Amino acid sequence: MSGQEGELSPSQERTLAQTPGTGPQDSTTTDCPLVAARSFDLEKSNDMLRKHVKFRKQQDLHNILAWQPSEVVRLYNANGICGHDSEGSPVWYRIIRGLDLRGLLLSVSRQELLRAEFQSCELLLQECEQQSQECPGLRPGPTSGGVWGPLTLMGVSLPIIPLHLGKKVEKIIAVFDFEGLSQRHLWKPGVEFAQEFLTALEANYPEMLKNIIVVRASKLFPVAFNLIKPYITEEMRRKVVIPGDNWKQELPKFISPDQLPVEFGGIMADPDGNPKCLTKVQVPRGWGGRGDGHGLVPTHPPSPRINYGGKVPRSYYLCNQVRVQYEHQVTVGRGSSLQVENEILFPGCVLRWQFSSDEADIGFGVFLKTKTGERQRHNTHLVPEGGSLTCLQAGVCKIYWVHWSHFPPHGGEMI
Repeated sequence: MSGQEGELSPSQERTLAQTPGTGPQDSTTTDCPLVAARSFDLEKSNDMLRKHVKFRKQQDLHNILAWQPSEVVRLYNANGICGHDSEGSPVWYRIIRGLDLRGLLLSVSRQELLRAEFQSCELLLQECEQQSQECPGLRPGPTSGGVWGPLTLMGVSLPIIPLHLGKKVEKIIAVFDFEGLSQRHLWKPGVEFAQEFLTALEANYPEMLKNIIVVRASKLFPVAFNLIKPYITEEMRRKVVIPGDNWKQELPKFISPDQLPVEFGGIMADPDGNPKCLTKVQVPRGWGGRGDGHGLVPTHPPSPRINYGGKVPRSYYLCNQVRVQYEHQVTVGRGSSLQVENEILFPGCVLRWQFSSDEADIGFGVFLKTKTGERQRHNTHLVPEGGSLTCLQAGVCKIYWVHWSHFPPHGGEMI
């Protein structure tokens, strides 16, 4: 059995029924995939589900579709959701040539960029849910000619196709275009960011990917893949498909040509015939960003389009704009640490912080004096890191900075 809902064996159904939070009245979009990802092992599934619930609260995923990332992320994060395969699964494009990860990490915090990736995951899951609805009707889609059709919304033509799926859609296809992969993409903080995202993806969206199709893989691709391979499971590695030089002939085997941009071997195009599907929506000036000088800005949440990114202008960089604003400077030497204690008088108090560092090897954590917890590493030598948390217990809360090779103090629980 596949482990997908509707295709479970009797033993798998029993395990699913015994897993908290997977009943019909309280299930989340990812509950069944989380259980399947642990081979329907009850203990492992429960542990994974508990961690996933904590992750959703930490990232505020319940409200993430209403959240709007910074302008630089909206304009230069090279990816997009465009089209569906023959089974109704949405297609997620990642454009490596236009991905200036160094520029993005110099312009926003690592946490904001991660949050933007999680938002994409939730948008993909939302699209899966919409595709799963069993209701004959009309929805936007490509016409038989692959060019946007007759409906018009805010100046953009929207095609229509009948929707008769009548089945549950749970997975997506990811297309990675590795054209232009170079040494700049192997920048250490950028690689660490990719590793962190893949770890979170594997832990919280384990069964979302149907296939990962790699096109235009350069000679440097094996090097890049080896850097991330330890952070993905064998199951995910088996989903990677590398068609080779004839990829434009192979992609239509996964995605119908009328759902595939001309740029990738299909027949879908923009209203003006652009083969890259750079669909934008005309909005009044002042609605959400700089745009392109003509009142055009990327929509948010995005319409079906692919953002090809580009080099981030230095005017967005933050690392040289805020250092002078700090009133306190402290040196944390090798093997040493800095602790700042804050008394939490009653539950519900909000603790806020912002800091930056001159060197990369600094760990950071917020601890309640109980037991040792998890540490996090932040690249605050690139861009300041800020955050806040609501303290659920009264007590003494320690904000802690340390050289990464140094262990945190005992007697603290990460909160």
